[in-house]
Amino acid sequence: MAKADCAETMKVLLVVCGGIAAYKACEVLRGLQKAGCEVRVACTAAAERFVGPATFEALTRYPVCDDLFGNPATDIPHIDYAEWADLALVVPATANVMAKMAAGLADDAVSATLLACACPVLVAPGMNTHMWRNAATRANVRALESRGVRFVLPVEGRLACGDVGEGKLADVADVVRAALDLLSQGHPEQDLVCTRLLVTAGPTHEAIDPVRYIANSSSGKMGYAIAEAAARRGAEVVLVSGPTALPCPEGVRRVDVVSAAQMRDAVVDAFTSCDAAVCTAAVADYTPAHPADHKLKKAHERLDAIELVETADILAELCAVKGDRVVVGFAAETNDLIANAESKLARKGADAIIANDVSRPDSTFGSDTNRIAVVGPAKVDQHDTLPLPEVADIVLDEVRDLLRRR
Repeated sequence: MAKADCAETMKVLLVVCGGIAAYKACEVLRGLQKAGCEVRVACTAAAERFVGPATFEALTRYPVCDDLFGNPATDIPHIDYAEWADLALVVPATANVMAKMAAGLADDAVSATLLACACPVLVAPGMNTHMWRNAATRANVRALESRGVRFVLPVEGRLACGDVGEGKLADVADVVRAALDLLSQGHPEQDLVCTRLLVTAGPTHEAIDPVRYIANSSSGKMGYAIAEAAARRGAEVVLVSGPTALPCPEGVRRVDVVSAAQMRDAVVDAFTSCDAAVCTAAVADYTPAHPADHKLKKAHERLDAIELVETADILAELCAVKGDRVVVGFAAETNDLIANAESKLARKGADAIIANDVSRPDSTFGSDTNRIAVVGPAKVDQHDTLPLPEVADIVLDEVRDLLRRR
């Protein structure tokens, strides 16, 4: 197998769990080493009933992480091993260890080390077919996948217990290849470490009465993608979100609001301790002047007209007090995209405006793609239609570059 294509030796933490396929972890280890990787091992106590730590230490020439205490290489093995790794590879992953990962438990050396890993995690399950198909295991797999954990799925075959079915550890060569592929993709640069970022997302709901409101079609997807990407790149992220059905991205602190007034208060409060803000939220421009305190009955409380008042201009307010901080706004337009974005940039005093044409089906509210133009005081960078995670990185590249020029 060819060596990993990388400028420096890739470091793999091989996490071995207590299944009959534990012996195959030795073959995975040797395959990674032949590809040019440096490997260290963490083992559960059950794994060591199948393969002793002396075997892994002989192969790696490094102590196995199998206890939180007494490691000859470090006083804090779960942290040092986790920070050392470019990739954590769990082989074979048992149902128990995957359940611990999904629940965020850290009650032994392996679970504590996996919880401390900031690197990509690749899981190769191996277990009885009934355990693999159990609804709890399937839910744990979905939960881990939603957090970015990758899988080399088990295959069908004859299991050690004599059953035949899905659950057998994937072929060693396939596991090694998946690990090398993940390593070759590189890892997101931690270029926003020590950056405190505020992101706003979603719509606001402006109450007419306790059951009716004025709103817009914003889904919050763009803001959530930016928050998720920023956390991946090392930022400390506060996400102020209007009503959405989206789950909070891993590692992000979310503040939920409903109305424009609530969003304004939460944003102003959060911005006091932030270095930059990206305002993607579609905040209502108007709110009912006199919302009713009870459900209006059309039989005798007709809504012939709703008196509206303007809401606070959150973007302009942040720009007025930003000082050396960076503020980037969004402009969702249906016509004259660049001209409207340039006008907004000048009026608000933002550092950049991200313009997108929401009349396009590939760039509208709720879409999983977006087509943006980055508009600055002396530039317009038009980008092609891209998936939201890639758009998020373009926006964050702009934030990073603006911060570096401060």
